[in-house]
Amino acid sequence: METKRAKSADESAIETRYLLMPRDANPLGTAFGGLIMSWIDSAASMAATRHCEAPVVTAAIDSLSFRAPILVGDHVVLKARVTYTGIKSMEVAVRVIRENPISGIRETATTAYLTFVSMDEYGVPAAVPALLCSGEKECIAIEKARLRVLARKDLRSRHDDFDV
Repeated sequence: METKRAKSADESAIETRYLLMPRDANPLGTAFGGLIMSWIDSAASMAATRHCEAPVVTAAIDSLSFRAPILVGDHVVLKARVTYTGIKSMEVAVRVIRENPISGIRETATTAYLTFVSMDEYGVPAAVPALLCSGEKECIAIEKARLRVLARKDLRSRHDDFDV
């Protein structure tokens, strides 16, 4: 099996944008949360695919926080990047920014962390290229991500008996 070269978070990073239209909003004129979630999943998938140069699947949406409403007519900017890599999975962070196209005012509307698994051509989980630490700020970010991953694994192990 061929090992793919390690990459920096900047090499995986993507930015995309949408315009929030009336059909995308609730009666209050703010974005449907489910729509924003789907845009987050799509942006995160693009970043993970760029990092792995292979197909990926969403394993978990580990956290998602709605911080500010996105209004009809706002530009919705999504920034995603790989923040941590394991053996066959990776964490991807996504920041959603609402931008008023008239005033130019920008505000973080949503943040999320997702876990993706890299897949080979047979649909089997495959090795993920390592994430390079290319400076103090990036090394600190990777360490924070490592701690989030450990905390999530611990939380999942304690809640495997989930019952509805």
